[in-house]
Amino acid sequence: MSKLRRQLSANIPSSVEPKSLKDIKDITGNLYESIAIVARRANQINITIREELHNKLDEFANHTDSLEEIHENKEQIEISRAYEKMPNPAILALNEFMEGKIYYRLNNDNDLFR
Repeated sequence: MSKLRRQLSANIPSSVEPKSLKDIKDITGNLYESIAIVARRANQINITIREELHNKLDEFANHTDSLEEIHENKEQIEISRAYEKMPNPAILALNEFMEGKIYYRLNNDNDLFR
């Protein structure tokens, strides 16, 4: 089991729960910056999950050109269903953000590398 899947199975609900906007804003001081940080992390999680899923499904790929040989693979279906049951990347990212597990830095005007 991959590191990401173990992290995802850590009692995070798959459904959306209401969050206080004040709590989200208090972490960075600006609601829009907080949402931007969560959105970037959600994109990272989504890319990682997608790559992992495609790598697992490529093991079952049949590289013949015949359309008549299409058949269902139970293991492939089980893997797909497991990934469908995972929480949404935005939910995971928001949960990480609220728990302080995301490293971020804000660009200041004094930043030399800006």
